[in-house]
Amino acid sequence: MALSFDPQKLPVVGVDDHLPEVAPGELQADALRRRFASPPLWTPEIKTEHRYTDRAPAHASVLIALVPHAEITVLLTKRTDHLTDHPGQISFPGGRVEPEDVDAAATALREAHEEIGLASTYVDVLGAMPTYTTGTGFIVTPIVALVRPGFALQADPFEVAEVFEVPLSFLMNPAHHRRHSVAVAGVQREFLSIPWDGQDEWGRPRRYFIWGATAAMLRNLYRLLAA
Repeated sequence: MALSFDPQKLPVVGVDDHLPEVAPGELQADALRRRFASPPLWTPEIKTEHRYTDRAPAHASVLIALVPHAEITVLLTKRTDHLTDHPGQISFPGGRVEPEDVDAAATALREAHEEIGLASTYVDVLGAMPTYTTGTGFIVTPIVALVRPGFALQADPFEVAEVFEVPLSFLMNPAHHRRHSVAVAGVQREFLSIPWDGQDEWGRPRRYFIWGATAAMLRNLYRLLAA
């Protein structure tokens, strides 16, 4: 669905640098396993966007894939510009539930394999986070997982323009979380962005504008890890 505004041109109305970043020790693989095996009491900060379509709700899952390099990174994709839902945006691999999927994790793993070629044999699921409902009517279950070394990726060129990685420590530092506000169909909508200045697959400097549902789910992951 095409947007009526350019999120990158909207002014920043707030930055959450007053919140503490997640301690480095909590971002190690073993600590993440412990956190999901025995989660603390916590509450997602953002659960629902204002609906701006009349489409019937649909369940979906995404994979928050954590890659344990010397510093853990998060796998993200840039969607192709011709897609109907969220064209050109930064997202996690994922999609809608299909009848053969036994649970939300199965959906996320199947979609990650279809979109970026990530084989499920390399993926250790840590757990699921509470659902997040998008403005387009998707009820999304984020599945958090660690990806074992040795995996290979092959993006589906129809759906995925690019696959890239962002350090988890950067994403879990609220000083990088920016707030925006815009009126959509007469309703004031607020959203987060987490811009990342990285490099594309050819090594050229590039800014990746992470925003909307993807930024909100990362913010909820922050709340879980900071609790």
